[in-house]
Parts: sequence; structure tokens; C-alpha cells
Amino acid sequence: MLSGFYTAASGILNQQRTLNVLTNNISNAKTPGFRAERVVTETFDFELMTRIEKGNTQRIGLDSPIQLVRDVPTIFDTNSLVETGFPMDMAINGEGFFNIQSDIPAEEDNGGPQVEGGSGPILLTRYGSFALDEEGYLILPGVGKVLGQEGPIQVDGSNFVVDGEGKVFNSDGTQVGILQITEPSEDAELDKTSNGLYTIANEADNPPATGFQIEQGVLERNNINVNQEYTLAMQAQRAFQACSQALKIVDQMNQKASTSIASL
Repeated sequence: MLSGFYTAASGILNQQRTLNVLTNNISNAKTPGFRAERVVTETFDFELMTRIEKGNTQRIGLDSPIQLVRDVPTIFDTNSLVETGFPMDMAINGEGFFNIQSDIPAEEDNGGPQVEGGSGPILLTRYGSFALDEEGYLILPGVGKVLGQEGPIQVDGSNFVVDGEGKVFNSDGTQVGILQITEPSEDAELDKTSNGLYTIANEADNPPATGFQIEQGVLERNNINVNQEYTLAMQAQRAFQACSQALKIVDQMNQKASTSIASL
């Protein structure tokens, strides 16, 4: 009877995690460059077998009635672009990420690679709605400075131009830098820090991107299909309710069994 408790309780926890992920996707339906996430589950016995046997597929016991959240991967597919006409809006047409030097103090960062003289980890993002600070540095507001191949990019005003290769020119035609666009390797470990921002543990896994084109005055749409997210959220909510009801039924059965046994 205890297995019923475990099954229903694990279902509740999994569906709660799924609802949290889906509602976060929905809340970012208007955030340019945001990437949807999905919850991936697996059974406890498979997780245990993988951890103990290091990939050995030999069975290690009876089937487990419990499912666990194995991962919450991000769907990194590219999306369509929308023209804004604002010169500080940029989008990557192709694969790759903008690199941002975070303003987070070094003692508060999460161990990601840093730029010499910087104050925090390098953050990767597809969100290109930039601005200029008081010193003329190109920044992602509330996050940090946009990095070029030789450090943060500084311009002489908002009339700068960025070509398809990411070269940045002042209004007088002087080149002041090249945007640092990188494409993490397939097996790289990306850690999400906040909506649309990621860190990478190993700098060697973040090489320069190729085959992309920078579009100025353009933003990339997110990959959120609101109708799909709402449908998945309703399914998760129904599953959550079903698991809750099952847990109540198992509890009632246990109470009845203990009462009947006591009366014998």
C-alpha cells in the first residue's frame, strides 16, 4: 500500500514542477529571445541504476513506482525576427549568443568565466535589446556590458552602425570593435541564471560562432507558442488533481484497512 503513496506523491511533485516551468514560459511570452523549457522525467530505478552502475543497463531490482524530474532542458531553436528600427536593438540571424560582462560582484558570481578587469561572470543571451550607459558603453540594461572580441564596446553616440559580421562603427566610420558572438559546443553545460541569461562553466566550450549574421534595428522573437503552453499547463493541472485524488483514496484505504484489522 505504501507504493501507492510514493506513486501519487511523486506525481504531485512532478506536475508541480511542470506547472512552474510552463507558467514561467507563459509569463515570458513577450520577452524577445526567450527560450522555452520542458520538464523531462524518468523512473527512480533507472536514475539509481545510472548513478550506481555508470550506464550499465543490467536490472538492479524491481520496477520503481516513482518518477523523478531528470532535467529541465531549454529549447534552443532559432526564431523569426521582427524589425524595430531602433539602432540599439540587435538580433543574431543564425546560431550563437551575445556575450555580456555581468555587473554582479565577483564574490557573488556562480563560477563562470570572467573578463580581465570585469566584475562578474560572462553571461550568454539571445536577447539583443541594448542601451548605452553614461560612458558610451553598449550594455544590456540591468545586466552588464556587451562584449566585443577585445573587451566591452564603447561608441560615441547612438548613431553607430553594426554590419552583418558584427563589426561596430562610430558615426564617423571608425571601427570600434567586433561583437563577440559565441556558440557553445553540443556537450557544453549551460546554467540558467535568469530569464534568457546563461553561464557556461568551461570557457573552452564557448568558441566563436560561425555562419551567423547580425541584424541591427531588429529583435528576435521568443519561441513561446502560448496556445501550446496553455494546453500543456491544463494537462499538468489535470494530472496534478488526479494524483491528489489518488493520494486521498490510498489514504482512505489505509485508514479503512487499519480499522478493519483492529476490529478483528
